[in-house]
Amino acid sequence: MSASVPGDYVIRSIRADEWPAVKELRLRALRDPVADLAYLETYDDAAPRPDSYWQERAAWGAEGSGGARQIVAEGPGGLWLGTLTVVVEEAGTTDWDGFPVDRRQGHVVGVFVRAEWRGSGLTKALFDAGLEWGWANGLERMRLIVHPDNERAQGAYRKAGFVPSGRTVPLVGGPGDYELEYVLER
Repeated sequence: MSASVPGDYVIRSIRADEWPAVKELRLRALRDPVADLAYLETYDDAAPRPDSYWQERAAWGAEGSGGARQIVAEGPGGLWLGTLTVVVEEAGTTDWDGFPVDRRQGHVVGVFVRAEWRGSGLTKALFDAGLEWGWANGLERMRLIVHPDNERAQGAYRKAGFVPSGRTVPLVGGPGDYELEYVLER
């Protein structure tokens, strides 16, 4: 089967016991050529983490977890082709960067698609599943942040329906001084 043929994969939520696959795909993402623009951690930081870290990470985003949902595209033979995670941000709290959250929303993080599957529609399919989960769970909007130099990601996010909000998010110790917020209203 060709990697560019839609339907050669299944989009689904992860299970907590799939932590080895969570670890493998995350470490692969952190080795991507634009990982320094796309993620707030490095391969060197993530690789030595103990199995317990990966087990907790998988449980946090697995089916049945209310605070987040990690979605994957599983290809032939069980290979994970791509992923994204929707983190629930509750109204009245503050987000990871200390900004107030004014309504119940989803924050899309950890987006990654293996290079050979980019351009196949897989990223859009992952976003569609993440949005479906978010809307079904009462989220009022979705958001994500993206580095201004990560044009590939910005294009994928626009194809998924996200638009720049005009808000910048400062990054202390990150891959630049700030990132751009993109949003999708329900």
